[in-house]
Amino acid sequence: MPPKAKKAKITQERTNAPTKARAASAQSGNNQKRVVELAQDADAVLAKCRKLREELKRKTVQRQPLQKPSTGAIIQSNDIREGLLNEARLKIEQDDDDDDVAMVSNNDNNMIASLQGKSIIEVSEMSTFEVVEAIESIAVQIANQVLQKKGFTLEIPSRSASNQIYVPELDRIVLGEKRGTRSFLNVKEARKSAITTRVMQLLHTVLLKRIHITKRDLFYTDVKLFVDQTESDGVLDDIATMIGCTRSNLHVVASDKGLVVGRVSFVEDGDFIDCTKMGVGGKAIPPYVDKITDIQSDAEFVLLVEKEAAYMRMAEDRFYHRYPCIIITAKGQPDVATRMFLSRLTNELKLPVLGLVDSDPYGLKILSVYMSGSKNMSYDSASLTTPDIKWLGLRPSDLEKFDLPDQCRLDMTENDIKTGKELLNEEFIKKNKAWTKELEIMVKTKKKAEIQALSSFGFQYITETYLPQKLKEGDWI
Repeated sequence: MPPKAKKAKITQERTNAPTKARAASAQSGNNQKRVVELAQDADAVLAKCRKLREELKRKTVQRQPLQKPSTGAIIQSNDIREGLLNEARLKIEQDDDDDDVAMVSNNDNNMIASLQGKSIIEVSEMSTFEVVEAIESIAVQIANQVLQKKGFTLEIPSRSASNQIYVPELDRIVLGEKRGTRSFLNVKEARKSAITTRVMQLLHTVLLKRIHITKRDLFYTDVKLFVDQTESDGVLDDIATMIGCTRSNLHVVASDKGLVVGRVSFVEDGDFIDCTKMGVGGKAIPPYVDKITDIQSDAEFVLLVEKEAAYMRMAEDRFYHRYPCIIITAKGQPDVATRMFLSRLTNELKLPVLGLVDSDPYGLKILSVYMSGSKNMSYDSASLTTPDIKWLGLRPSDLEKFDLPDQCRLDMTENDIKTGKELLNEEFIKKNKAWTKELEIMVKTKKKAEIQALSSFGFQYITETYLPQKLKEGDWI
């Protein structure tokens, strides 16, 4: 090789060396996997949580199967009474103290007596074939009325605020037995009747094709008739109550919002999903919860987190490996898919749920939606609610217990205080003395705090100190 060519080659190799080194280093970094093992104090920290889980398993009462008539599922007081009696029997079997047994039994009898003569409306799961058959049955009824030159009238369970009631015995908001009519011959109701039949037609098509669509898709199929999406959304709920099925059974879903990460796996429409191997951010909770099967987990509890920021801290720190758990967030106000997913997890895995929300009235409201349901979806509360969620934090008493800095304690607004006082009158708060006490502290001190306020002690304080300490002490209510 000529001297000049040899010199040029050596120079080129020296020039490329740093680039190759950086590339090799980057490749090595990309292939590195962060390993987080079970915490050394896991057994001590999780001891009370495991005890809570065992108690939950013993107390779990199988829900009574609902009827599926084409006009909606009506649950009579006798059905509720039988469910309460079953629960009372379990309580008696679990308690060795005669005095306590007598107290529980009398309490349950009082609850049963308060429901005598009442009926409520709740929907239940139905197959695609059953829903299609129900829509066709309604269509035949409409056709018969039209052929008799009577126009047509639809009977629909009322979803008005006056018909949405909280039933302490069931611990959720449900629809009462009131019903209304929608007549095509009534000038004021003609357009709404037309929207109802049009939506049923579209749903029939979607169900036959065995596909899912969003509420926005539904609206854009006939914008001129619907005008506003609230019109088609409202009718969608009306049709679900008429048929007696859940809204998801109609194959119309909302956009996904929730996230899940941790020790749980399942099959989603044929694909195996392991939520410990879905990246740092975890898995988006799919709107098609009905396509999820074979849920498996070795978790000790479910950690329900209000804020995405707190969720991401726990996900990045792999908290679910140190203390085996499943972490879920809906990024604020819970959506239907997240509520339904949480309900399925707890029903199938029998895991306790610990709630981590901001120390303000709205954090409690969010927990109430998960536990007791929302008024908008009261007809489907049975499949959307998760009873007996434990309030882990951030609680008003934690502000003093953990000596949260004054600059992290925010002043409550007048609206916050008003909301707090209103919550004190809510049944789901009044029945829990510990929750009432915490809310009274909040209203009295007029101070609130966000979960992120714990970062004032260090970015990883929540996963390394706060949560392990709360779990070890069993400090939930």
